[in-house]
Amino acid sequence: MLLFIEQCLNGLQFGLLLFLLAAGLTLIFGIMDLVNLAHGSLYMIGAYFAATFVALTGSFVGGAVLALAATLLVGMAVEVIAMRRLYGRDHLDHVLGTFGLILFFNELVRLVWGPAGLSISLPPWLLTAVQILPGVYYPTYRISIIVVALVVALLLYVLVMRTRLGMLIRAGASNREMVGALGVNIKLLYTLVFGLGAALAGLAGLMQAPILTVQIGMGENILILAFVIIVIGGIGSIRGAFLAAIFVGLIDTLGRAFLPDLLRQILSSTAASTAAPALSSMLIYLLMAMVLVVRPEGLFPANRR
Repeated sequence: MLLFIEQCLNGLQFGLLLFLLAAGLTLIFGIMDLVNLAHGSLYMIGAYFAATFVALTGSFVGGAVLALAATLLVGMAVEVIAMRRLYGRDHLDHVLGTFGLILFFNELVRLVWGPAGLSISLPPWLLTAVQILPGVYYPTYRISIIVVALVVALLLYVLVMRTRLGMLIRAGASNREMVGALGVNIKLLYTLVFGLGAALAGLAGLMQAPILTVQIGMGENILILAFVIIVIGGIGSIRGAFLAAIFVGLIDTLGRAFLPDLLRQILSSTAASTAAPALSSMLIYLLMAMVLVVRPEGLFPANRR
């Protein structure tokens, strides 16, 4: 039972990290109608910036803040230099253009930081464990990830649903031509939205960096899960991305934790250990397929968020 509670918390933490990545992606996709395969590269850039700034400042929090600001600026620069050329084109052009950006960022990172991976050391106060239930201790850093992600989710909801900028974002998603005709600077709005999406991806990357090795291409596999999340939740829906990310995080984590023991009842230990990760990934895509059969537009379509 204690192991199940711990794995549920791990699934929640992983799901919330996925939400940060998927939220920016669904905003960009829902508002700009832009298929951005390079979103995972911004996740990677955020992690590399964090490793650099933490080493320079000697402070994890200070380095994280600088990394977040730097990723925001990189995202806005990418939108102005590259993404504006893709607006109004079909999705195949988006895929080809942003795939080129993936290759560009991978080689840029190799040139600036080298091919070897980097690691980030946590301060002592984040290396402790907190007793959350009798007999259940959970790492302080993972709890901080959950708290930060929940706070960001709340702030993002308030921004999109309760502010003038959020009103323009929602209006731009519904009818960008009309918003432009009313005098709103659509180019500036798109730059701000893309920068916000990049910052969210960078935040996910820098928070994941102390857990995993910071390496070239680290954002490509997790980007697939982000696309699955926005399909399940509904393109352009923040609420849908949040709930879908929690589902995906729990399914993936619990599957990897408990499927090996279940499969050992009918398979050899080696076969069970090999098959369990694949089956847990299959469960995610099975969930996506079931949602698409019942609700082709996702759990919460953008016009109902």
